[in-house]
Amino acid sequence: MLEITPTFHIDERELQFGFVRAAGPGGQNVNKVATAVQLRFNVRASVLPEDAKARLLKLAGHRATTDGEILIEAKRFRTQEQNRADALQRLMELLRRSLMKPKPRKQTQPSAASKEKRLKAKKVKGEHKRLRSAPIERD
Repeated sequence: MLEITPTFHIDERELQFGFVRAAGPGGQNVNKVATAVQLRFNVRASVLPEDAKARLLKLAGHRATTDGEILIEAKRFRTQEQNRADALQRLMELLRRSLMKPKPRKQTQPSAASKEKRLKAKKVKGEHKRLRSAPIERD
């Protein structure tokens, strides 16, 4: 069981790890050893609450597939173990952020002074534009 928060855990069997060859530093070793990690997490089949699932898919952005899976690729390090830990850490951070409920926005009204200031600025701007126009000729 992976502890996401003190009150929420997920089973490691919900995670699928795949290992592929990674580009980048490593010399000839990079062509022989599969060190990059692809972590798959099926959001729709998970034990997350429905509102957290929606937030998680939104937070995941381009990492979320149309099937409701999150795919995290980790190839920052040269060893498979470090990349696996990195992918797991990134998923856990996403899960933590999705479990936090957003603070509801309180609607506010502009103060009387700010309304007055806005109207005064509009008058000044209008007067400035009026003075820019050509004078009207009268016969």
